[in-house]
Amino acid sequence: MQKSNETISIDHDKELDLHLESQGVSKEKLFSHPVGLFVLFFTEMWERFSYYGMRAILVLFLVSDLSKNGWGWPRPEALQLYAIYTGLVYFTPILGGLIADRFTGYRKAVIIGAFIMTLGHAAMALEGFSNNFFYLGLLLLIVGNGFFKPNISSIVGKLYPPISDKKDSAYAIFYMGINSGAFIGMLMCGYIGEKVGWHYGFGLAGVFMLFGMLQFYFGQKIFGVIGASVDKTKAVEKADPTVEEIPAKVRSQRLWVIAILSIFTIFFWMVFEQAGGSMTIFAKDYTLRNLTGGAATTFKWVDSILTIFPLVAVTFVLFSLAKKIFKKYPATILFTLLSFAIIWVLAIWKVDRELASVSTEVPASWFSVLNSFFIVSLAPIVSKIWETRFNPSGPVKFGFGLIFVGIGFAGLAYGGSAIPQGATSAEVSLFWLVFAYFFHTVGELCISPVGLSYVSKLAPANLVGLMFGVFFTCTAIGNYLAGATGSLIDKISSAYSISTFFLIFTIIPIVAGLIMFALSPLLRKWMHGVH
Repeated sequence: MQKSNETISIDHDKELDLHLESQGVSKEKLFSHPVGLFVLFFTEMWERFSYYGMRAILVLFLVSDLSKNGWGWPRPEALQLYAIYTGLVYFTPILGGLIADRFTGYRKAVIIGAFIMTLGHAAMALEGFSNNFFYLGLLLLIVGNGFFKPNISSIVGKLYPPISDKKDSAYAIFYMGINSGAFIGMLMCGYIGEKVGWHYGFGLAGVFMLFGMLQFYFGQKIFGVIGASVDKTKAVEKADPTVEEIPAKVRSQRLWVIAILSIFTIFFWMVFEQAGGSMTIFAKDYTLRNLTGGAATTFKWVDSILTIFPLVAVTFVLFSLAKKIFKKYPATILFTLLSFAIIWVLAIWKVDRELASVSTEVPASWFSVLNSFFIVSLAPIVSKIWETRFNPSGPVKFGFGLIFVGIGFAGLAYGGSAIPQGATSAEVSLFWLVFAYFFHTVGELCISPVGLSYVSKLAPANLVGLMFGVFFTCTAIGNYLAGATGSLIDKISSAYSISTFFLIFTIIPIVAGLIMFALSPLLRKWMHGVH
């Protein structure tokens, strides 16, 4: 049996090498994957730093008192703006994917999107001069993300043969980059926004978006013709020996699978994205955050470890990549090294400042980083699991993911069960937020990177960007519903209880997960051999 497994592995590696050679991409590997994957890893890392760093303080900024330089909005209004923003951020990718498929190619679209988002963060940093800068910044972020988001995901998929089994693992690694950036962004932008000034938090997000754009721009030739101009990419794809002609019926049924998986992501994101809305409110107003004695000391050291650990991990990946590509792409590595030098200085400053402080108040935005910390910790393990025999089909993974996110909210519903009806503040143990974020993370790993991988494997070559756009449009609907339903937290808490509010988000995804299990045999048949 062992010999058979080795043979299969060798065949997959040969297939990957043939594919890379046909695309003009270097066959050099890092951690058994093409080095180009890790250029994308760092590009997406800094983009997610900027997105989640800003998102971590968006609602907090809007609801904070004028005396604390916030806008003093009521919670329902702040969450409604959050719903509109996050919904539109994930709606524009369908347009950006279509434009890249038809006109610009993926690489140019990524650069355009990154540049527009850099301008958006810069505008938000100027909100102190005029409120209009704040709204202009949100608009630019929405437009820029439309160009960036679907097309960088498309490039990841194009690095591998169309239905390669290595794609699940590749997207899990890519997802680790996403969440490394999200983790550091929420930690640093959240801390600086709450402790120093909101506009400094918004501005910091833009600085690293700029670094992400520069390191991708100077390293883009590593991808050969992948994502280049549309005509050049199509010409080479026809010569790729790993591409097969797909019958019309198979093509149609695979597109239906993408559509169904995308629809079920709506239920996931509607629940999961409470993190930036109602869960942030729960952390701010209902969680015990002022710590004393041993609890304060423990938190300071845990926070310090959480700040440093992901940086150590991704710095190791960076130096490993530098050894492979520095001679050919020095500017890419130098810009990434510069960005890491800045973030290390900020991290050490933050740790030193907190360890020396007399009082200990856990920032409300701090809890958001738990999701990304668990992602960074668990993604390598999950990536390895997907490469073993224990690798269920995509629909089964989706079912598990939906159930896990429901379990997370069951913990919050139980933790908040003692809060009186209509209460606007309480001091619930922070354990329940940690519990929720852990199970939400396990669920996310079963859905988000898996969904990206399956869109890449199932979509026809000429529709990959558009199909990623469709996938992210359903994410947009889920994000909008998350904000819209999250804005009901006060209404439902007054009429029933906050425990009832979270119980709703327990039931919905678990029911959806059970339905996905039931649909799994049909969807596997429609995938026609894609696993």
